[in-house]
Amino acid sequence: MNPVKIGILGLGTVGCGTVNVLARNAGEITRRAGRDIRIVHASARDLKKARPCSVAGIKLTADPLDVVNNPEVEVVIELMGGYEPARALVLRAIEQGKHVITANKAMIAVHGNEIFAAAQKRGVMVAFEAAVAGGIPIIKTLREGLAGNRIEWLAGIINGTSNFILTEMREKGADFADVLKEAQRLGYAEADPTFDIEGVDAAHKLTILAAIAFGIPLQFDKAYIEGISKISRLDVMYAEELGYRLKLLGIARRTNGGVELRVHPTLIPERRLIANVDGAMNAVLVKGDAVGPTMFYGAGAGAEPTASAVVADLIDVVRTLTVDPNNRVPHLAFQPDALADLPILPMEQVETSYYLRLHALDKPGVLADVTRILADLSISIEAILQKEPHAGEDTVPIIILTQRVREQNMNAAIARIEKLAAIEGRVMRIRLEHLNPDWK
Repeated sequence: MNPVKIGILGLGTVGCGTVNVLARNAGEITRRAGRDIRIVHASARDLKKARPCSVAGIKLTADPLDVVNNPEVEVVIELMGGYEPARALVLRAIEQGKHVITANKAMIAVHGNEIFAAAQKRGVMVAFEAAVAGGIPIIKTLREGLAGNRIEWLAGIINGTSNFILTEMREKGADFADVLKEAQRLGYAEADPTFDIEGVDAAHKLTILAAIAFGIPLQFDKAYIEGISKISRLDVMYAEELGYRLKLLGIARRTNGGVELRVHPTLIPERRLIANVDGAMNAVLVKGDAVGPTMFYGAGAGAEPTASAVVADLIDVVRTLTVDPNNRVPHLAFQPDALADLPILPMEQVETSYYLRLHALDKPGVLADVTRILADLSISIEAILQKEPHAGEDTVPIIILTQRVREQNMNAAIARIEKLAAIEGRVMRIRLEHLNPDWK
């Protein structure tokens, strides 16, 4: 059979990684796919730039639309990132009857419903394993490997930059700002790290995971997002002292009232496997009713880990080029006409435990006032830790761990505590999840 001809949009880190993996493992890939795969056309912003991959035999262009419009190209691999022009190019490829593979989590999370509907209508595939957790095959796991399960919840460390920063803060006792600069120097963080440190990148990925896990449309606009930029080394240190690790966690959970879809810093018991995922690594914990809790760990970014996922998608697409479109695995795991209309819960309705850090004047009765406010709002205390005042300060840090309570009650309690004359500054609130196997 003739080789399947591929076009790549973007020859950056992942693009070159994909070229290298396809070249190095060509024989193995052909044996798996059943046909040769050949890259014939690629776009790049700078055609003269030296690259860590060979472009011999590949036609290069600065205009990605040239690749999409090339009649020879049967499969388009989009590795440009961002919302536009990626979305327009992908829709153009679909319109021409071309299959698409993408690593673009932002585009899928925000525009995926539109893209999948267009692909369904045209009878082509859109594969996006590389969009979440790099080299970890979590999309295929949820969509196929765990297809016999009712997924109850998932929780993931799905942003390597934030995980690297929190790990360094814990291990070195360093401040957030200093570690961020180091992460940028090492290439773990972008010059503008906003999407990573403020949780947006993780929320893109969580939106995709939740849609596949629960069979719901992509709803990025309804996700609760909170990043790590306000986390201090004190919080990291106190969490460790209390037996917890601090992670930026993406949580999607099915409840009787709807689906929780939230990204925020989270205290996790240090005995949990996922609490010990350090550095820039990713991990996703999935609880299915039949399989129980399972964890998937690996590199969440990088040239070849991400290329591994891109090429796996490419093999899947090549295998199914002649398959009746109605018999392919659906984009979001469930048949398009069977997606559930489950509401996304507002954060105020979510129940979780909490870590509170407050600074109080060192005088009698202050702690009693605080605990009375918590009791009035039906908030039970799990533990209290009072620290020595810092040198030159007349306030003492008080750490409180609570049992599970609805967020709206905690919001009300914090507002009342901050009005106490003996409390200085804002109350630091971090959510806490035990991630027990029987958590429902």
